[in-house]
Amino acid sequence: MRLFYSMMWWLAMPLVLARLWLRGRKEPGYRGHWGERLGFYGAGSASSSAAPVLWVHAVSVGETRAAEPLIDALLAEYPNGRVILTHMTPTGRATGKSLFAKHGARLAQSYLPYDTGTMVGRFIKHFKPAVCILMETEVWPNLIATCGARGVPVVLANARLSERSLRKAGRLGSLILDAAHGISLVAAQTEADAQRVRSLGVKQVEVTGSIKFDVVVPDAALAIGAALRRAIGARPVLLFASTREGEEALILQAVREARSELPVNVLLLVVPRHPQRFDEVAKMVGEAGLNVQRRSQLALDGAAEVSIPAYIDVVLGDSMGEMFAYYAACDCAFVGGSLLPLGGQNLIEPAALGKPVLIGPHTFNFAESTEDALSAGGAQRVADAAELVAAAARLLRDDEARAAMGRGALAFANRYRGATRRTLALLAPLIKR
Repeated sequence: MRLFYSMMWWLAMPLVLARLWLRGRKEPGYRGHWGERLGFYGAGSASSSAAPVLWVHAVSVGETRAAEPLIDALLAEYPNGRVILTHMTPTGRATGKSLFAKHGARLAQSYLPYDTGTMVGRFIKHFKPAVCILMETEVWPNLIATCGARGVPVVLANARLSERSLRKAGRLGSLILDAAHGISLVAAQTEADAQRVRSLGVKQVEVTGSIKFDVVVPDAALAIGAALRRAIGARPVLLFASTREGEEALILQAVREARSELPVNVLLLVVPRHPQRFDEVAKMVGEAGLNVQRRSQLALDGAAEVSIPAYIDVVLGDSMGEMFAYYAACDCAFVGGSLLPLGGQNLIEPAALGKPVLIGPHTFNFAESTEDALSAGGAQRVADAAELVAAAARLLRDDEARAAMGRGALAFANRYRGATRRTLALLAPLIKR
């Protein structure tokens, strides 16, 4: 099966590269660093025996942000070590650059090579990693097999595996089962995740919790959030965070139909998950008859105070790496990807800031943490966009209920900290100092 899989990669490579070029029309980042995707690097080795290289793979934005506590802890635990952080998307790479600039030369970034033994082999030969840490749900058969052949232990950290993903894995048969047997360690978010991973045949599976609970809110993000809040003034702020394609249209229609229920001076803050959709969503807001102000046009980090005019109905969050700032500036937050069957997004970030959280019916990617937030009283599930706007309107008009829900969210976020420490302890036997 793996031989067939490898042949398919090589046969499809012209189409893969053509698609990469086409995607570059909207996201120019896809047209850069092609050598890395094919496993070609500059002359010389990227490591020495005295400085272990810790390879962390975070496919895109969400995984990169989730990896922050672990990467910070790894570099603190291994003061002579370095991290090579790989991605699949330009947005993930840009997020990593923003988050980890503080580590300077101790952290390098690269795109993950395509999953052929030859390309992955060149990556390992160049960087000489001591360990490969895949974040959340990334399983690449040739990568795992090549790491095994080169003596590089593979760890799946902060792992989650939904029933839907398990069924998909089952359809791939021995390809995934063989890959699972090649994983040295899985640090699962929940016992349910662990049980599903064990069913694939992974030998060592431990429940550590979600590393996302250990995230530290950056002071810079809080400062930008405070500046944005000052620019907004006393108006109530309803945030629609990490919205996905199709959700904004439902939300805007619900807002139009129930505008009288919302506070008259409410400001909507809309932050699409994918940056290539910023222009599309801005146009959509305008076509809905609402006045929009783009975050990118606000000089929030300047010396002069900025003020958002009262006639602005929507602020479009068209920036990268500022989600904490948006959460800090809002009164109530809806976490997207959940109105449509997309699986939801991480609700730990708004909870960590003590913000009331609203979510839609589709949260299968974060099922257990969502249920825990609901049980703690920090989140409320809504059936559709109309119910979302109605629930938000009630919270924005009821200071006491909103504060109580915020306290529940913060208690939920604080209760599950410690996954990074537990993961680090499991990694120690696998990493040669």
